[in-house]
Amino acid sequence: MNHKTSRRIFLKSSAIAGIATAFQVDRSLASDITEQSFSTLTDGKELIILFQGDSITDGNRGRNKDPNHIMGHGYAFSVASRVGADFPESKLTFYNRGISGNKVSDLKNRWQADTLSIKPNVLSILVGINDTSSFLNQQNTPEENYNLFETNYRDILNQSRQQNPDTLFVIGLPFAYPVAKLKDKWSHYRDTLAELTVRIKKLAKEFDAVIVNFPAVFDKASKKAPIEYWMWDGIHPTVPGHELMAREWIKQVSARLKFLKSYKYK
Repeated sequence: MNHKTSRRIFLKSSAIAGIATAFQVDRSLASDITEQSFSTLTDGKELIILFQGDSITDGNRGRNKDPNHIMGHGYAFSVASRVGADFPESKLTFYNRGISGNKVSDLKNRWQADTLSIKPNVLSILVGINDTSSFLNQQNTPEENYNLFETNYRDILNQSRQQNPDTLFVIGLPFAYPVAKLKDKWSHYRDTLAELTVRIKKLAKEFDAVIVNFPAVFDKASKKAPIEYWMWDGIHPTVPGHELMAREWIKQVSARLKFLKSYKYK
């Protein structure tokens, strides 16, 4: 092997090593703060993380106990697989109870069975796009729809807070983009989501929740590739889109679960 060939192999190996290093978790940092973070939130008990919402969270998840499909194939799966693999000693338990087509009123109707019975320490909620769609066909005024949405959302948060005052709420902002069939109704989706976002942020402040601004993530990503690359129908993310959601979820939640800061997402 000549000198040039050896140098090419060395440079290639170094580049691969650099890429691998970029995705590694800093285990020394994690081990230093994981125990303290968990004891603060759960008083030394195991951490139960529950994802709730509609089809974006559902991700075609399994409806039985088969662990191969239980988390679906969306952002909830990405968060659970990544964090669960990197911190097995912490005995994290992840649940996905998202159901396609759900509105906040649907979450309220099944809250006892699909949330309170699980007793999560960390409760992640993403809901609102189906409410937005349903407003098109309702006789209520927009203000009545917004008020009912807020009332139902506050009710489920109150129920969880009453069950466990230390529950950490993670609230995702709903999103939509003028892609495919949504182009014809874009003004409705844009304006309705804008108002729902105001209501959701109000609730997030009221319940000291972590806000995950998914729309901001997709707005930024659309400068690198067309929005259709990230969201195939204007509502449901593609595989890369779900990956962006998972990264942002981890990044924002790391402000409250310090061990997640070992992931270096920009």
